[in-house]
Amino acid sequence: MEGNTVSVERVIKAAPDQIFALLADAGKHASFDGSDSVNHASAASVPLSKGAKFGMAMRGRKETLFIPYRTTNTVIEFEPDRRIAWQTVGMGGFVGGRIWRYELQAVDGGTLVRETWDVSQDKQKWLITSGSMPELTANGMRATLDRIAALLES
Repeated sequence: MEGNTVSVERVIKAAPDQIFALLADAGKHASFDGSDSVNHASAASVPLSKGAKFGMAMRGRKETLFIPYRTTNTVIEFEPDRRIAWQTVGMGGFVGGRIWRYELQAVDGGTLVRETWDVSQDKQKWLITSGSMPELTANGMRATLDRIAALLES
């Protein structure tokens, strides 16, 4: 973990607009979540935009003591076909604050996709940056990019 972020990237053989359309549809997030923690969106598929809020029902995992929970996410960065980020909070805003960001850049053979986990504003930063959480998060993000590729390259 470098500072407050962990990032992973890979080239996906799809156009930026195809990848962005998938990322900007909260109802589809469970289909590509490599951490296997997203159960489903709280609402039907609706294209996201800056300032949009969406909820997620999350599966319990050992990192959360196996307790299912819900998050509220606010889109804080939105540049069509280039960048989208949302900030996640739970328990009425008492926990969370981490940011999930995707940056897209057209390259030969497809799109370079960078996913970043930014904990600079997280209320429990001290807890989630210790131990194996950054490594587990990076592994989950790599799996996410692999799943996005599997969905769009076929």
